[in-house]
Amino acid sequence: MPLTHVVDLDQVETTKVRRRRRRVVTGTALGGAALLGASLSTRPGSRQFYASTAAVAATWTLGGALSGPLHLGWIQNRDATLRRPLVTPVATGVGAFGLFYGGALVAREVPVLGDAVARVLRFADEGDDRLVLATTLANGLAEEVFFRGALYSALADAHPVASSTAVYALATTTTRNPALVLAAGVMGTLFALQRRASGGIQAPVITHLTWSALMVRYLPPLFRDRTTDEKRAR
Repeated sequence: MPLTHVVDLDQVETTKVRRRRRRVVTGTALGGAALLGASLSTRPGSRQFYASTAAVAATWTLGGALSGPLHLGWIQNRDATLRRPLVTPVATGVGAFGLFYGGALVAREVPVLGDAVARVLRFADEGDDRLVLATTLANGLAEEVFFRGALYSALADAHPVASSTAVYALATTTTRNPALVLAAGVMGTLFALQRRASGGIQAPVITHLTWSALMVRYLPPLFRDRTTDEKRAR
């Protein structure tokens, strides 16, 4: 079924659970956003960077876990059968990467966007490949647990696709990087639509991890000249 479809799952929550969600997600959103901004203010490849990004991932995950029950969700086939999402989210992540790769080729020619992307990718270029990948995947998983899990559920009565994406993009503004904010808006919308279409976080988690792994593997070489120039300037 298309992303515009909504799986009809019985996930009615009590007033008590919803109140707890709203309290937890408010505190987590503020704390996580502050830590996110601090993490990208550290030196690439440093202990401070890995420690701060681990703290961000832990904050999102803990907030999601403490907010209340989370659901994995289902993909509904056209014959009305349900299955756990796996292959489709992987394919979606690959497709999203393809679009971003094409966008990166254009962004290289736009000074403001090119420099913004390069500032992010230097954390991948100057860090240990294994640690960078582990950090990226941990934060991707944690973001889905919180933003498409706890936050989406807390905003269930307030246009959750638009509102959860807005909060997601707003949280990235603490990094002061327009490329990250733009990516959060685009991918946040996709992840939220997957959450709505499946009723859970498994689909957006798999798509996010697939997309992120490909991004940190294949995007840095496109901006290596810019990241080298920035390193020399520092």
